[in-house]
Amino acid sequence: MVAVARIMNATLVIPQLDKRSFWHDSSMHSTFSDIFDELHFIETLQEDVKIVKELPQELANVPRARKHFTSWASTSYYEDMTQLWKEYQVIHVAKSDSRLANNDLPLDIQRLRCRALYHALRFSPPIESFGKKLVERLRARGGKYIALHLRYEKDMLSFTGCSYGLTDEESEELRIMRENTNHWKVKKINSTEQRLGGFCPLTPKEIGIFLRALGYPPSSLIYIAAGEIYGGSTRLLELTSRFPNIVFKETLATQEELKAFTNHASQTAALDYMISVKSDVFVPSYSGNMARAVEGQRRFLGHRKTITPDRKGLVEVFDMLENGQQTEGSSLSHIIQTMHENRKGAPRRRRGPLPEMKGRARLRTEESFYENPYPECICASKKHLG
Repeated sequence: MVAVARIMNATLVIPQLDKRSFWHDSSMHSTFSDIFDELHFIETLQEDVKIVKELPQELANVPRARKHFTSWASTSYYEDMTQLWKEYQVIHVAKSDSRLANNDLPLDIQRLRCRALYHALRFSPPIESFGKKLVERLRARGGKYIALHLRYEKDMLSFTGCSYGLTDEESEELRIMRENTNHWKVKKINSTEQRLGGFCPLTPKEIGIFLRALGYPPSSLIYIAAGEIYGGSTRLLELTSRFPNIVFKETLATQEELKAFTNHASQTAALDYMISVKSDVFVPSYSGNMARAVEGQRRFLGHRKTITPDRKGLVEVFDMLENGQQTEGSSLSHIIQTMHENRKGAPRRRRGPLPEMKGRARLRTEESFYENPYPECICASKKHLG
């Protein structure tokens, strides 16, 4: 929304956070300033966009336009939207994600997006300080570590409709949760089709097989960036049996240290984000918003190693294992390593839309700017463009 405010010559009011999406912030009171350094954000962008902490009192009761801006919109769309200023002084934007196109925007707008993301957005001092402590403790344990964004949480499995490997009772529990969550629009999902299409998070067992096939030894230090794993320690055993050196926030920090973050899921997610960005290797089991943002920042910081599993391709391999057509070993390793040769975060231009897609639907298939800000914000020499 920083870039949109710039295009529309608007003053941006510090946004309210979405508290009802995939992770639930039980306190319902976490604000922008609880997670980010608000003053730093405002001051860093002051030459680009005027930003205020809250709507000025004199505008509190004036009529306002409530807009659902179209997804992946061009600069000309927002230039047209400036007609709203003729009738309104305040525009309330109901949704702010994916409101701006990934490609074909002026270079100064693209670079502004990177300034906002990688310079202006900084975590609040308590999160920044504690996150650095946790990284130091990880380094003290083994030097290098893998950050595994293991999206095998109840709400994610329910939202995606993925029940592979679950009991009938667990599948039913997820179905009921999806049915009762009003803002999740899709209710009936074919779990088998989801998995075959590569739209399901990898299971703890699949991630374990995947990492061993890539050549990571059982002694590898792995930080789990996630909430509560569905199925608990029993299901996690399918990963820890292959990689026993697994750590969580709860094993790195004391209960007293974590008390300040209890029931503040968005703040604990910020800790996971920090630890993931600073890791030696980042592996997301699912390509959600956080995984894409972490990958983008790691690219910006010098194309740090990020291994994005080819979930659709891996399903075929895992099914061959399940059916006895393949066994774990050198042959499997060769297949999986070959499959992921070009999925390790090396410099490359952003992927465009799928060629078979037409109209506005094609924009949904583009690689997100936040997932890969190359080349607009990263020189070929890997130096940053501020």
